[in-house]
Amino acid sequence: MRTLAITQNVTVDGSVEMLTDWFDPQGQGGAGMSDVLEESHRQDRRADALLVGRRTFEDFRGYWPKQTDDTTGITAYLNQVQKYVVSASLTEPQWENSTVLRSDPVGEVAALKAREGGKDIVLTGSITLARTLIAAGLVDEYRFFVHPVVQGRGRRLFPDGYEIPRLRLLESKGFRSGITLQRYAPA
Repeated sequence: MRTLAITQNVTVDGSVEMLTDWFDPQGQGGAGMSDVLEESHRQDRRADALLVGRRTFEDFRGYWPKQTDDTTGITAYLNQVQKYVVSASLTEPQWENSTVLRSDPVGEVAALKAREGGKDIVLTGSITLARTLIAAGLVDEYRFFVHPVVQGRGRRLFPDGYEIPRLRLLESKGFRSGITLQRYAPA
């Protein structure tokens, strides 16, 4: 069975919603961020599928394919990886290697996980979809790139009142920028 990993950039106070400029994806190409970018590429090599909701997909599609001078490699990865977008309203994805999952997201993602021979499936952004898959028990790993800022507001991955009784730490790693990677799995 394939691993479904939620990868999120998050503030110290737990916000995954970017309401200020605490996260700049193009900034990963800077000298002080090369180790973060290297880690991102390491994770990319372990994955062959990107799973997103419609809004995140449209944000990505509107930005990344237009980055003709991207030295980070993110554009190249996003163009070639198989993308799955969960949407009841999107009909034509208009981005290479994209498939729209129109029916039950829990069933569709469970079927993707069950496919033989695949690598990791990575979900990023897509807070509503992430919450649905967490509640369904389909998430195998959480990968948090924790940025050393407090935003003081914004949506969190886990809504108020939601509990996961115990997570098992898989890895904790610091980067030169002060960002840390925290990897967890359900216990």
